[in-house]
Amino acid sequence: MHDTRLAVSTGGMVTSPHALASVAGRDVLRAGGNAIEAAIAIGAALCVTYPHFTGLGGDAFWVIADRHGTLRTLSGIGQAAAQLPTFDGAIPLRGAAAALTTAATVDTWSQADEISRTVWGGQQTWATLFARAIEYAREGFPVTPSQHFWQSLRADELRALPGFAATFAPHGRIPAIGERFTQPALARSLERLARFGAQEFYHGELAERMARGLQQAGSPLRLSDFAQTRARDEAPLRVAYRGGELASLRPPTQGVTTLQIMGILERFELGSIAEGSADYYHLLVEAVKCAFMDRDRYVADPEFTHVPVDDMLSAAALDAHARTIHPHDARPWPHTFRPGDTVFIGATDREGRSVSVLQTVYFDWGSGVVAGDTGVLWHNRGASFSTNPTHHNAVQPGKRPFHTLNPGMYLQDGRPRLLFGTQGADGQPQTLAAILTRLIDYGMDPLTALARPRFLLGKTFSDTRDALKLEADAGADVFAALAARGHEVSAIPAQSPLAGHPGVIRLDASGVACGAHDPRSDGRALGVDF
Repeated sequence: MHDTRLAVSTGGMVTSPHALASVAGRDVLRAGGNAIEAAIAIGAALCVTYPHFTGLGGDAFWVIADRHGTLRTLSGIGQAAAQLPTFDGAIPLRGAAAALTTAATVDTWSQADEISRTVWGGQQTWATLFARAIEYAREGFPVTPSQHFWQSLRADELRALPGFAATFAPHGRIPAIGERFTQPALARSLERLARFGAQEFYHGELAERMARGLQQAGSPLRLSDFAQTRARDEAPLRVAYRGGELASLRPPTQGVTTLQIMGILERFELGSIAEGSADYYHLLVEAVKCAFMDRDRYVADPEFTHVPVDDMLSAAALDAHARTIHPHDARPWPHTFRPGDTVFIGATDREGRSVSVLQTVYFDWGSGVVAGDTGVLWHNRGASFSTNPTHHNAVQPGKRPFHTLNPGMYLQDGRPRLLFGTQGADGQPQTLAAILTRLIDYGMDPLTALARPRFLLGKTFSDTRDALKLEADAGADVFAALAARGHEVSAIPAQSPLAGHPGVIRLDASGVACGAHDPRSDGRALGVDF
């Protein structure tokens, strides 16, 4: 585990779940680059150094703010193939049949780079932003405990999938922690992206090779699907909170869900509730339940179905939800948990321009299918579609699936004050509720807020009960008090990776940034001082 001290800087800051990726972003800032340019460099590096949680063959989401707090978001979700197979039952979670949506991460980088150059006056060339990623792929990097854990856990499930073993177990075994791991095919793909730009991923020779490889593996995706992929540049959703404003992405992400949770909590005087007490956890969990029930009823691709986001975030709806929360009784919880993994990237530059970014391949290791000879692991987000034709998230050609990713920002006086996001699928809004209340309501610094015990309502890979998982250091008295209110509580180890891997950068009015990445992760926040 890397040094997780609280970073403080007046010259800009980055945070990510891998120290080498954070170095790539810090170096861009040191060279005079802006927050967008730093985030692209980090995102590309993570596609190499954190291949189990992100990659070129996945999706990505950006919240972008200038120094005056002017916000825009990029929602990078690949769409379903134009020609879909007939599914007999649920969509498979792994393999080529799960690789049924295109990948939009690279297009978000391209659109963000365009904003950097045309709006922010960015001077870094596209190619230079990939230098560290190419170096890490070609020359290698030490395998993290996280990569080793997730590859070992999924070994039986993944080893026979097209291209997986040759790419990630090149000597017939899983690389050991700390062993130097190279990805020469991915290095060549990154070199083509750096040389020819993002169009290479959707229209060029690289696109042709990826499409051919996926088709040969049995995926319904074709080159024509790649060409139709486009991230959406949209205004964010917002909700008031404690004299400021929280902002996140529109559906089909669950940004509205995180904002609903926080809007419900706004109706309670958290200052009179002890942080870390049973009262605290109970209130947060019950707010999560309210928002999740709305999410599962409504959230899908708004280009195919109406999603009533304005109603969901209205004062009347948030008031009504708050009134249903009983201070001493847990409501029943008939929820189906959605898994998934991702990486958070935060960056702010010396001008105060800021970005919050999440990238993902959905499940750890995505579909498990490597696209031909390119080294690009494809995601399995299409597996989150329903095969029930009457469901609002039913799979259809060209449709974008529901997405759990929702990075965000907190603004006060119209300016960014917190950049935040987390890994964890269904855990994302839950983790963010704990982090944000600790930062805003209880005034904790980022590292303290990240290190405190967290919860996860729902199933995990090691516990299939829809129980309330709580880190053991919350204390025996808290466990007992929650159980007395009707929560089915089970303990997970303190500092458990199941509790998510969030990152936070806090900006004060004088331009000082402080930040951290979760001590449960391999990550680090790095400041820049000139």
